[in-house]
Amino acid sequence: MKQKWVGLILALSLTAACDSAGGIGRSDDNPYAPTGHPTRQQSVDGLIVGHRLMAAGEYELALKAYYRAAGKLGLNADIYSALGSANLKLGRLGQAEKLLRQAVDADAKFAPAWNNLGVVMMERGKTGEAMRVFQTAYALDSGESDSIRDNLRLAIAKTDQTEYVDDNEYNNFSLVRRGSGEYLLLSTP
Repeated sequence: MKQKWVGLILALSLTAACDSAGGIGRSDDNPYAPTGHPTRQQSVDGLIVGHRLMAAGEYELALKAYYRAAGKLGLNADIYSALGSANLKLGRLGQAEKLLRQAVDADAKFAPAWNNLGVVMMERGKTGEAMRVFQTAYALDSGESDSIRDNLRLAIAKTDQTEYVDDNEYNNFSLVRRGSGEYLLLSTP
């Protein structure tokens, strides 16, 4: 007797679930079962997700978010710059340089890409080129960004560092006048 009641309750519950008047996630105009994927909401921009992940220090996840954004939006200066920045944070300097150069090729007026390219140049020991790149970024930014200005100052300081030789052979100079207004600098051993 108990099995009959269980079977009857099960049959009634299945009938109620299939009822078109209010089944779960079902509308009257759609004869198919719901897929479980929301179709009415827009997805979050991959660039925004990537930027948030970069701020959180999750560089590998940010890189993946940027790739998803590239698949959806296409490759542009923002995407190249974001990919280059993530690679820079991951220590992949060669990839970062290539991507950031593509970013400045895509938009030569994009100051953040120039700045990040300068950071890559500094990391690779190319301070002269880094200084030139930071100057471009500073000019495009109109001097408004403190980080670009600080990067430029650092590059200038590293470029201007010289080694002093404390050897008397190089410290003995004499100035010789040759004709009117011409001088010759001679070193004496």
